[in-house]
Amino acid sequence: LLALLCWAVGEVAAYPPWDFSWGDPASREARADPNTWSWVGDSQTPGSYRQQPVLVQCQEAQLVVTVHRDLFGTGRLVNAADLTLGPAACKHSSLSRAHNTVTFTAGLHECGSTVQITQDSLIYRTLLNYDPSPASNPVIIRTNPAIIPIECHYPRRENVSSNAIRPTWAPFSSTLSAEEKLVFTLRLMNEDWSAERPFTGFQLGDVLNIQAEVGTESHVPLRLFVDSCVAALSPGTDSSPHYTIIDFNGCLVDGRSDDTSSAFITPRPRDDVLRFRIDVFRFAGDTRNLIYITCHLKVTPADQTPDPLNKACSFNKARNTWAPVEGTRDICSCCEMGNCAAPALSQSLNPLERWPSRRFRRHNAEGKQAEADVVIGPVLLLSDPSTGGQHQEGGQGGVMAVLGVGLLCVVAGVALAGTVLAIAVGRRRGSRASA
Repeated sequence: LLALLCWAVGEVAAYPPWDFSWGDPASREARADPNTWSWVGDSQTPGSYRQQPVLVQCQEAQLVVTVHRDLFGTGRLVNAADLTLGPAACKHSSLSRAHNTVTFTAGLHECGSTVQITQDSLIYRTLLNYDPSPASNPVIIRTNPAIIPIECHYPRRENVSSNAIRPTWAPFSSTLSAEEKLVFTLRLMNEDWSAERPFTGFQLGDVLNIQAEVGTESHVPLRLFVDSCVAALSPGTDSSPHYTIIDFNGCLVDGRSDDTSSAFITPRPRDDVLRFRIDVFRFAGDTRNLIYITCHLKVTPADQTPDPLNKACSFNKARNTWAPVEGTRDICSCCEMGNCAAPALSQSLNPLERWPSRRFRRHNAEGKQAEADVVIGPVLLLSDPSTGGQHQEGGQGGVMAVLGVGLLCVVAGVALAGTVLAIAVGRRRGSRASA
């Protein structure tokens, strides 16, 4: 009976107080991770949006995002005007009051979406933003903003059109030019650089491993450089605020700060690949907890010696000097001065015109474009860790409650065992006395 009582008390103590969803497994699973989102590609009935509040359809040239207004599964409907798509904050295209759904329809390149080109696929990324408007009483806040990442993947080597392919004749020169087109890419890699990693789940103190590549295909050997990188709250470098990571034709200026370890990775795995890592940061005063990184990539012939205009330099804090990935140290001396442009070039260009949005385009001797702007993001940071701490404290409280019940049962068991032993000894003594 005592063991049965202890088991019952332990089961009750294992549940958090004031939680009446014990018998509902779906409710317990939803409460375990309130930030978990799921996307499905087939049609949904109106009542199924409680588990899938966001439905994404990746079509041939556009994406359709359907959002249930009960976005958080609490029964409170969000305002349709508080939902926007992408960094450009595109408004919804339709609203269904019968089903309480909001629909966004946008082209793959619209609303500030970004595209990543990999060896086998095209990946379009955008965001669904929920920014609640102020309540009737501006002193209090009842709802937190939310950001939901959205991706559409398309194969590069298959026909994504519903129409039949009609072969057409093309001159040999056009075919050759298409085959030798340079493809610049940026990828976010895992810790050992063996594979890509998701753009979500970063915290302050983590490191972003970024790999720049150029697809040369049948081209002559090339060496890749990262000319500049700027972080902002939207794609491009014209938005404010923005933060410069790489500047002055390949100087990783973010590593110059005392509280960072940002640097290029040396040696390179190949001439057409350049790796660097930067410490995760966020823009102060912004609640979206995201960053876009726009980098300007360029190539030179692999046999060309690196120079002040074509280099990859990191700041070595131990030696208090700049060091290149390859080449002599003197090519990095201009990083400290903040001016690495050639004299003729610095006279012809205004300093404000050095960013990719206003940058001139260089071409190699064969007339093909030898540089490009590439955007990576959105990189999403986790929200304020204080929320996680509250959950952790609650979990520890539950463990302490169970341990307390267990300790009580142990004490009661020891007392019961002592009582039984005393009775047994008393009976034995009584039997000896009668004998």
